[in-house]
Amino acid sequence: MEIDGRSRVIVHLAYPSAHLRTPALFNARCAERRINAVLVPWEVAPSDLEVVWAGLKAVRSLAGVIVTIPHKETVARRCDALEGVAAELLVSNVVRRDADGRMTGRLYDGEGFVAGLRSHDYEPRGRRALLLGAGGAATALAQALLGAGVAELVIANRNAARGEALATRLRTLYPGHRVTAGPADARGFELVVNGTSVGLDGDPASPVDIGTIAAGIMVADIIMKPALTPLLRGAQARGAQIHQGIHMLNAQIDLFIDFLLSQDPATTIPALSPRIAS
Repeated sequence: MEIDGRSRVIVHLAYPSAHLRTPALFNARCAERRINAVLVPWEVAPSDLEVVWAGLKAVRSLAGVIVTIPHKETVARRCDALEGVAAELLVSNVVRRDADGRMTGRLYDGEGFVAGLRSHDYEPRGRRALLLGAGGAATALAQALLGAGVAELVIANRNAARGEALATRLRTLYPGHRVTAGPADARGFELVVNGTSVGLDGDPASPVDIGTIAAGIMVADIIMKPALTPLLRGAQARGAQIHQGIHMLNAQIDLFIDFLLSQDPATTIPALSPRIAS
């Protein structure tokens, strides 16, 4: 698809941005669907986000933004409206700019993560799950895992108070579910999920002691660069099943496109059944 003066622009907010894989996948899918739009990565430090956000609201060719670490919670607070799970959790990973400059946020991380697991024949329902992290991405994963019917969810965060605060909040939102905060120890769990940036792009660390991972359990990481993080390599060596970050992203691409561009008069989106890429 050729970019021209009518092209709709989407900005991918991140810090850092070198690891991003979403633009390539998003733009290829737009070309496949013959949508005149382009996603470009923007590396924006947290200290600069406020001034950048004000500028984005004034850009009339902007269809919206896709948001990743570390901006998901901050962006949600700057939206004019939040829909669905984003309104419950106050976290957003995609924001549509309407013609009047209003910004409306949604959250698809959790939905994409669970869809990715199921598309690779892993059912989280009934599992005892350990979630590593309590930030914006981890909060979305926590909600989705509870919605998918995990038997128990334990949240392990380096800042223990923040982990406990998220567990308390989720127990209020989802009464009757077993949600607690605990240590980063994989013993006794059937599903371990990394929702942090630990292991990203050359970081040799793992968010959990690899020695506590048992053979046969499922270990998932939402990081996409490298495809095999230190956590996934270590889990694989221990005989665990692994699930890579790219699967969560693949499950979200069409959701992003439909939300950002389906109401945009400058683009024509044909009817399409949701697709999960392998």
